[in-house]
Amino acid sequence: MMNPLQMIGRELLDGLSAQARAAPRRRKNFNVHHSEKEPCNRLLNALEPDTYIQPHCHSEPAKDETMVIVRGRLGLVAFDGAGQVAGTALLEAGGESVAVTIPHGVFHALVALAPGTIFFEAKAGPYRPLAPHEKAAWAPAEGDPAAPAQLARLKKLF
Repeated sequence: MMNPLQMIGRELLDGLSAQARAAPRRRKNFNVHHSEKEPCNRLLNALEPDTYIQPHCHSEPAKDETMVIVRGRLGLVAFDGAGQVAGTALLEAGGESVAVTIPHGVFHALVALAPGTIFFEAKAGPYRPLAPHEKAAWAPAEGDPAAPAQLARLKKLF
């Protein structure tokens, strides 16, 4: 009889990190859920330290998201609506803090602080791309020439 359990082990994590290192955006996700239409999206996100994720929020009331660090170190920055830092969290595999929940409507950014950083994320589905109002207008967009400087500023918070 075949084991019906979906195992997540070192081989999958190593492969996901390798894909992130090779990707132009320097990140890669692995969906644990089977369809983007499912009521709960569950995924692994692999990030490299030079990836930039524009501050954003998830405005739908059901879209609180929880992140659990699996490998590496992850900095999370929360912002108020004007772009001022409202709080930070440092998640480190095996460290003092390993998980965080971000309420819907809170602008936030993620910063990989170690190569091979991977976190598990869960939030309500179905998946839908960010709407324009969910992307922070006060922060550079991904690919903007100002993005590397913004990433450097965020890293200095940790």
